[in-house]
Amino acid sequence: MTDAAKAQDDKPQIKSKKRVADFGEVFTAEREVNAMLDLLPDNIWQEGNKEAIVKTFLEPACGTGNFLAEILRRKLATALRLSQINKSQKSPKYSKFHYEKHTICAISSIYGIELLADNCDECRRRLLDLFLDHYQSHFKQTDPAVTDTAKFLLSKNIVSGNALTLKDLNGNPIVFSEWKIISETLIQRRDYVYENLLEKTNNQLTDNQGFIPKHIQDYPPIHYLKLSEQ
Repeated sequence: MTDAAKAQDDKPQIKSKKRVADFGEVFTAEREVNAMLDLLPDNIWQEGNKEAIVKTFLEPACGTGNFLAEILRRKLATALRLSQINKSQKSPKYSKFHYEKHTICAISSIYGIELLADNCDECRRRLLDLFLDHYQSHFKQTDPAVTDTAKFLLSKNIVSGNALTLKDLNGNPIVFSEWKIISETLIQRRDYVYENLLEKTNNQLTDNQGFIPKHIQDYPPIHYLKLSEQ
């Protein structure tokens, strides 16, 4: 076993025995996370594939973000590759504008539900820190508006709730927002009740019947760096 693999195995998979007893809280080890994600088709992670950035992932028991962090890490690698403006492998140069837009798209495509509020907060911080580390490691100057947009998206996409009851911690239906880039800088937001998104499964519709979930709120298009103003 390599040192890296051993370090992954050494990471604690529980916070306390009480939390295991009360909530069944056990975190998936990093090695298993990567092994499971590697089972997905290669084109999902293919660097240079724009579709890889916007493919949607939902983790209904996201904990502190073990799966979501690795998903975001892979999406950020693709976003960076798509932002390269020269062909050099030794001295690559990147478009900051395109990187920022691609990474915002990547963050907007990742969703999570977590029963425990402290885990939910930790997951949001972890994903934001992962993004900021990647952002700052490739660009000397970062845009506070990009950071604010990332924070806003994570506050909406990572929610405290119960994926079984489909309710948030206040007993209200879980609501998710869809973020769709409709031009070079404009993004369209639509809100959906999570339960309605599961209607296809609940009704056991066949593949050829089609399924269009109903949104509960439609927002006017806005510059993606001004999303937090909505």
